[in-house]
Amino acid sequence: MQSELISEVRRQAEICNACRYCEGYCSVFPALHRERAFSDGKITQLANLCHNCRGCHYACQYTAPHEFDLNLPKALAEVRRDSWEHYAWPSPFARRFHTHGGAIALALIAGFALLFLAIRAIGSAGGEGFYAILSHNAMVTVFLPAFVFPLVSLFISIRRYWRAVEGQPLRMRDFTAAIGMIANMKDLAAGHKQGCNFEDEDRYSQARRFAHQAIMYGFLLCFAATSAGTIMHYLLDIPAPYGLWSVPKVLGISGGLILTAGCGWMAFLKIRADSDLGDPRAWGGEIGFIMLLGFVALSGLVLYALGDSIAMPTILALHLGSVFSFFLLTPFTKMAHGFYRLAALLREAQQN
Repeated sequence: MQSELISEVRRQAEICNACRYCEGYCSVFPALHRERAFSDGKITQLANLCHNCRGCHYACQYTAPHEFDLNLPKALAEVRRDSWEHYAWPSPFARRFHTHGGAIALALIAGFALLFLAIRAIGSAGGEGFYAILSHNAMVTVFLPAFVFPLVSLFISIRRYWRAVEGQPLRMRDFTAAIGMIANMKDLAAGHKQGCNFEDEDRYSQARRFAHQAIMYGFLLCFAATSAGTIMHYLLDIPAPYGLWSVPKVLGISGGLILTAGCGWMAFLKIRADSDLGDPRAWGGEIGFIMLLGFVALSGLVLYALGDSIAMPTILALHLGSVFSFFLLTPFTKMAHGFYRLAALLREAQQN
């Protein structure tokens, strides 16, 4: 990891530790105030506890033009991005996506869409719905490796992180505490019930918290829809296509709507936010990922709405291309943040 980034956070953390004005703001400050010296692993842990809500910056008396020139949200964001690049496997892909995320996502979607259009010839004879274009076996053959790869990559990455922060064997109460924090997005309130200052330093808002929750719960509903379809196909011998009021469709449509709205909302907030309080090198990757995830959800909804039209093969190719790109890029995008965040909260729970 870059020593100058670590050193800058260490300098700012030592000043914050002496001040303690922001003690109740989020998970970062109890963890920070517990320490007297900050190893590289401790700095990495603090960075991944931070949700970049920015409340501490607007409350701080030592920001520029003060000579201390504190900007803890930005410093932690830079270390956080650097830690994801350092621990990612393989790491060069993470560095490339953070700087050229939008272009990479667009190129992969277009490339894989053309690929799926090119292999229409292997569509199942007599198949119904989407399977008339691409057979079920062909979809499994293509997507199974793309699903397994991010799981393997994330496992290696989080294991590296866990060793760096000196993680211990986990207990059930650690999971209970961490999952509770994630489900409520408690740290995005920045210590205030009315929310954080991500959008405007003079106004508290719950917008970023709710947008995060929409993305998370929308994604989980879509994942549940896929899981339900898998169970119905393989265990209950009920193959697709499924009706409007079937479990996969109800979960998928509701999840797609929530996820699309959440991604659009988050992109809007990102554009409005002060770029000087985040990591400018990661901005393109963050927006690229949000738009990719939003396109996955939106294209799925359009595919369902136009499933009987002449445009269906093209829409299906674009949707499958975006899903395939999402899977392959997951370990190197902001999606990995959720796994690092969980690991950081688990480690914090061990120390409480």
